[in-house]
Amino acid sequence: MRSQLETELINSLAPYNLPIEDVKAQFRLILNEYEIESRKTEIVIRDEDKNNHCIAMFVASKMASGRTDKTLHFYKSYLTKILNCIGKNYDEITADDIKLYLAKKLRVDKCSKTSVDNERRALSSFYGWLHSNEYIQKNPMNKVEVMKYNKPKKKAFSDMDVEKIRNACETERETAIIEVLLSTWCRVSELTGMRIDEIETDKIIVHGKGEKDRIVFLNAKAQLALQKYLDCRKDNNPYIFPKSAYAGDITKFTTGIPKSEQKKWYCRADMVHATEPCDKGSIESMVRDIGKKAGVSKVHPHRFRRTGATFALRAGMPIMTISKLLGHANIAVTQVYLDINDEDLENEHGKYVR
Repeated sequence: MRSQLETELINSLAPYNLPIEDVKAQFRLILNEYEIESRKTEIVIRDEDKNNHCIAMFVASKMASGRTDKTLHFYKSYLTKILNCIGKNYDEITADDIKLYLAKKLRVDKCSKTSVDNERRALSSFYGWLHSNEYIQKNPMNKVEVMKYNKPKKKAFSDMDVEKIRNACETERETAIIEVLLSTWCRVSELTGMRIDEIETDKIIVHGKGEKDRIVFLNAKAQLALQKYLDCRKDNNPYIFPKSAYAGDITKFTTGIPKSEQKKWYCRADMVHATEPCDKGSIESMVRDIGKKAGVSKVHPHRFRRTGATFALRAGMPIMTISKLLGHANIAVTQVYLDINDEDLENEHGKYVR
């Protein structure tokens, strides 16, 4: 058994081109301290209803704490999949079972570390809840290490990028969307939920993540762009950015209208949905198209949040204020947003260090 394990370990390291004799010697020194036997694989009878009941109770607790539908779906789908794959009742799963599951996801299924860490986080939250509510006596996740990996640095737009994007806007609606994103740093879901009657000159209420409302602010450019856009509207839809009355390609319903005017469907009351807001996908698609026309890569609504926060920090705004404007409950989340480069650090060092 010892010899077989040693051979399997050495073979697993073959792709890394390590000195085999040194590896063998080190393994023998380490394995000499342990008694080795094969794992017993008796059949475990799993009670699927038991697992599903606990997952449902856990999700219900998260719902009561105000988590979004997206977060609730994340927990339910991930936990159901993981527990089914491990094949045991939740109270019989050990730290070794979880470590093996995560290792297989990485090495066998070739999943990204980000994806696997999402599963680890779901399990950590679930087992933390089970332990706190005395469903289990010991939390196996206490023995599962936090996954370490390098997250790609996400960049803010440069000043030139922003001006190119502004210049690529062709309609009042496009300009209004870009200026509101730049000024308010709102999420795309918050943008689609903005109502005309919630505008108050230079501020507007947005309905944020986790059903938390907050006030965001409109600078002069955003106010002007928004007013010019709203002046074009002839409909009674209550949302600032309403849904089209027609599914699919809007150009099918603009026969006889010059192509340059086809994007201005929002100017015709019969082409605006009576009650519904624009969906997130439409806004995201429109912003990507503007980016392509501008010659700026990776243009999407969320990047405007990072850009606004980064520009404000460089101008001297305290990070606590930035965090509140972004609608973050935890300042650590805000720190992830900030695109701070070596030049920024050098400038700040020159200001404060003598």
